[in-house]
Amino acid sequence: MARMVRCGLIQTQCEWSPEKFSLGEIKEKMIAKHERLIASAAKVKVQILCLQELFYGPYFCAEQETKWYDLTEPVPNGPTLVRMQKLAKKYGMVLVVPIYEVEMTGVYFNTAAVFDADGKYLGKYRKHHIPHCHPGFWEKFYFTPGNAGYPVFETRFGRVGVYICYDRHFPEGARILGLNGAEIVFNPSATVAGLSEYLWELEQPAHAVANGYFVGAINRVGVEHPWQIGEFYGKSYFCSPRGKIVAQASRDKDELLVSDLNFDEIEEVRRVWQFYRDRRPETYDEITRTQAARSARAGD
Repeated sequence: MARMVRCGLIQTQCEWSPEKFSLGEIKEKMIAKHERLIASAAKVKVQILCLQELFYGPYFCAEQETKWYDLTEPVPNGPTLVRMQKLAKKYGMVLVVPIYEVEMTGVYFNTAAVFDADGKYLGKYRKHHIPHCHPGFWEKFYFTPGNAGYPVFETRFGRVGVYICYDRHFPEGARILGLNGAEIVFNPSATVAGLSEYLWELEQPAHAVANGYFVGAINRVGVEHPWQIGEFYGKSYFCSPRGKIVAQASRDKDELLVSDLNFDEIEEVRRVWQFYRDRRPETYDEITRTQAARSARAGD
């Protein structure tokens, strides 16, 4: 029998403006919204579920204000993750939970925690590539670059990797996740129309093809106030190892996207396209050597 795994993605809008609601109120409303959608996923027997980037609030990186540091939590024992851990155990569901992590005062990461279907905390991924660009992605004000590598988590239903938002523009980490054994890579994101939409259905299918794994790409929806940096255009999707989008969510609605993915397809594709066999890593050192040379010159 085919090895079918039912996977889910949740995309939502944060419709509560910090001009009218406290950070605590927004956080609780967003968590409650997601808990309802997670319950919906459980009803249709989703086995692996991923939430969107910074799921329990707005995309606050549209401004640079220290008040947003108050949304940080330790991983894995912060109050939000404790709630999510209980849900993973209750529903027998693997949960990938993006969160704003505090390691110590003043050191914060854009992180995703992973819980197995029995509620066990398996580990975390910290976003490596941190943007700081117009029209309102001022993330270097909030996040330390990830320092915990590219882990792959052995869950009850499959080997799960995580890449977060801006990471998707960098093929190196996507390759490492494949080399580390990922069968599906989730990319929780917050990205707006006019900036990257033309890349949304281009880059990640390319990662799926180059590495022979599934991709689950998540993007929030709507326009968030008061910043209005653009429309978060949703269109979350699952992509196969052949680079085909096999299921896609709407552009503008809160939605749970569910798809049955045949993980046996990974082996079928890799028997045809022998990219891992034909790699030439001994010829790639120029990538890091060039960077080291630039760093040396900068030091001069």
